[in-house]
Amino acid sequence: MKKGVLLVNLGTPDNPNYGGVFRYLNQFLTDGRVIDIPWLPRQILVRGIIAPLRSNASSKIYKELWTEEGSPIKVYGYKVKEEVQKILGKDYVVELGMRYQNPSIKSALDNLKKAFVDEIIVFPMFPHYASASTGSALEEVMRVLSKEQMIPPLKMINSYYDNEDMIQVFAENARKHDVESMDHVLFSFHGVPQRHMRKADPTKKWCQKKENCCSTMCDANKFCYSAQCHQTAHLIAAELGLPKDKYTICYQSRLGKDPWMQPYTTDVLKERSAKGDKNMLVFSAAFVADCLETTIEISDEYQEEWEEMGGEKLYLVESLNDHPRWINAVADMVKNV
Repeated sequence: MKKGVLLVNLGTPDNPNYGGVFRYLNQFLTDGRVIDIPWLPRQILVRGIIAPLRSNASSKIYKELWTEEGSPIKVYGYKVKEEVQKILGKDYVVELGMRYQNPSIKSALDNLKKAFVDEIIVFPMFPHYASASTGSALEEVMRVLSKEQMIPPLKMINSYYDNEDMIQVFAENARKHDVESMDHVLFSFHGVPQRHMRKADPTKKWCQKKENCCSTMCDANKFCYSAQCHQTAHLIAAELGLPKDKYTICYQSRLGKDPWMQPYTTDVLKERSAKGDKNMLVFSAAFVADCLETTIEISDEYQEEWEEMGGEKLYLVESLNDHPRWINAVADMVKNV
């Protein structure tokens, strides 16, 4: 049997210019799993207000992020694809697809179809399940395949927030900094609206109703994005020997006025500044590759805020990127699914 492997990440503009960013934001934010309001208001909001107003400013930020090779999330995506292919060998065909823009999920699935694979394994490049990321990617895979007369056997990986190798790579990258000398450690995960969490609660009695509902895993929250984020943070902290009062779990990248998962990273920075902290280590473990939310949002924007608050340095822990142990972890998860 020849197995197809589809690595799926969120996506990136095809170029950092206004047009490229405008197309990306249009596709991204009109996704009903991202902005979960009725179709017509969502189209008017995104196409008529958000994308036109945000594209120019976002273009400037993407130009800061862009490298000679292109967008980091795509550059690392191709590197992981190539290295995983080498490990898996000739019995596998590995393709990269982006949920938004290019290479598209459809183009990747077309390539697997042309390779005559006997089954397809979908590997979302999101350690934690969220409707707006993994859910959207898996839905798009099924939408594309639903157009085919012959749908091949399909396996999907849901999440891997507690993968031992992934935890070890984050811990190893953290040790490049003098962890013990840090005043505090932040685990800053990408934010999601609180309503997304409530909608995903199968019991409708747990999420945001039980005290510390995300702190431990149970049947009610085992697929909860926030609970999975907490577990990743606790596992990394345990590997580094961090006591609970040494680190804080928080959320960044809020959009709009509705309440998102809290505490917000900005608010935690204010609290730590008031306590007299100067130097902090920051993980952004929701991402498998450094991107706008890590390189720009944390290293530049939050760093500037931190200095204005009287702090000195936020040390960003490098993401998984193309670390050999991470690539081996991806290959192992694919083989064992």
